[in-house]
Amino acid sequence: MRQTGCSAAEGESGKGQQLVLWEVGRQEVTVDFTGQEVVSDTGLLLVRQLDLKLGVLAEVASRLADPRSQDFVTHDAEQLLVQQVYQLLAGYFDANDANQLRHDPMFQTLVGRSPDAGQPLASGSTISRFRYAYTRREQDLDVEERTIEQERQSAQCQRLRELNQFYVELFIRTRAKPPARIILDIDASDDPTHGAQQLSLFHGHYEQHQFFPLFVFDGESGFPLAAWLRSGTAHPSWGAVETLADIVNQLRAAWPEVQIVVRADAGYSIPSLLTFFEDEGLEYVVGYARNPVLERRSQLWQNYAQACAALYDEPCCVFTEFSDYQSQSWDGPRRMIAKCEVTAQGGPNRRFVVTNLKGPPREIYHGVYVKRGRYPEHGIQELKHGLQMDRLSAHRFLANAFTLQCHVLAYALWVLFREANAKVPEIAEHHLGTVRAQLFKVGAVVTTSVRRIWYRLSQSWPGRRVFLQAAQSVRDFAAPFGRLWPDRLAEGLSIKLGGPVTLIK
Repeated sequence: MRQTGCSAAEGESGKGQQLVLWEVGRQEVTVDFTGQEVVSDTGLLLVRQLDLKLGVLAEVASRLADPRSQDFVTHDAEQLLVQQVYQLLAGYFDANDANQLRHDPMFQTLVGRSPDAGQPLASGSTISRFRYAYTRREQDLDVEERTIEQERQSAQCQRLRELNQFYVELFIRTRAKPPARIILDIDASDDPTHGAQQLSLFHGHYEQHQFFPLFVFDGESGFPLAAWLRSGTAHPSWGAVETLADIVNQLRAAWPEVQIVVRADAGYSIPSLLTFFEDEGLEYVVGYARNPVLERRSQLWQNYAQACAALYDEPCCVFTEFSDYQSQSWDGPRRMIAKCEVTAQGGPNRRFVVTNLKGPPREIYHGVYVKRGRYPEHGIQELKHGLQMDRLSAHRFLANAFTLQCHVLAYALWVLFREANAKVPEIAEHHLGTVRAQLFKVGAVVTTSVRRIWYRLSQSWPGRRVFLQAAQSVRDFAAPFGRLWPDRLAEGLSIKLGGPVTLIK
């Protein structure tokens, strides 16, 4: 590699540097830094278009407690929230990434600023302080005279409550018509931790130090309805009654006649939760752990399945049910469904679910219960692999809890964007990571004029058709809803794809 000479001033800016990498025949492969301003995440404009039309992050920011002295704030709550959420959607998962992205014209545009190198966005330190709800107020007072610490913790807790209420409200407002039935998928997920983080505890089953957050998703769309960070050794059901009660109250206030079904695995088959379902008039299908009584009562059917499998040399699955089964901790009998099967590998397999749903056992098990393999499992995997929600590296628990909410907000926007593009298979049928690589991660030349911010994409970009389809789909999806919280007006973004202009308004 040969590097040409340059002056000190040129060397600092990089504009005068020229690198010769190798030769192709008689030609030298040469790199310099004299090109136009180029960004690499242009596809995020499509998500921001939907966000602005619905007013999602603007409304969230207006609800977040912010103990900072607003007279001295450079980056307001909405700008900080937008910056964090879109960094996650773009695949920048650490607060430190903001130190480079704060100068990026794309992220400046997303936040609502005209690209200007002299007015950078928030740094990683500013974003971290916002997660902690830190403020410099009262810093001149003696420690014992300061009241801001209590106010700061109150603000952090208020944010978590507001965001969990907001998810349900956003879900309600973005449904095209009232649903006849809603399935609430509730589940927990291990979140490995690294370092001295508050409430990071060792979990024997997962054999790691971790958090153990609780999630609730809509079973049809996968939309997130609740997310609570919990200590590493929390029982799966901790907080489930309170979380579900809040969701159910909001759903019934909006749709009094809606049928609500709760779906969960065996970690949620505790007596208090089952009693809550019945007292609230909820239908449920919940996994139940094997025990000697259930195994004894279902043994005949398991023998039958094994005999059929041996006779026909193929897998066999049969169902039975017990309407009189009563655990010692229950106050009465409940319906228990047993699945007895022999798998293709030849091994016996028994599963049990407790339910108050009516219908044939096979229909309830395969038609309702096993579909939880899509949600919440799919939603949790998107949060983990697409948005890296398990990179919670703050020391304080409440700061990590708020960071988790930013990941869930990003996922909520992704679900809405996927719903808007239900007829675009390149988006609707793929994971976030795939769409990020194929649609969001696209380069564009940025130029500005008095009235426009231009993002000029390559004329030969293969994703042009999908980009235009997505822009139209977002407009069509958002049109019936309008501005969900019509206090503020969204600004348009002008985008040029190598030729004709598409104006997004």
